[in-house]
Amino acid sequence: MFPEYRELITRLKGEGTNNRFLSLFEKHNELDHQVKALESHDAGGIHTEIETLKKEKLRIKDELYAILRQEAATASSGK
Repeated sequence: MFPEYRELITRLKGEGTNNRFLSLFEKHNELDHQVKALESHDAGGIHTEIETLKKEKLRIKDELYAILRQEAATASSGK
């Protein structure tokens, strides 16, 4: 996820200074595991649940991207 921000992600995770980022990152990974587990056992009725989880993952990913862009801009402006 976001290979162009790999170093920044590693730094943010290591520093632990942006709690919102850390929380969203963990939630995204948790949802990813849930989706993969459901997809491997897809039994018809689960499709709606999978789609709901994927939409939540996408919402979180958008928010993570916004945080990364903001952090990158702050870093490049010499915070």
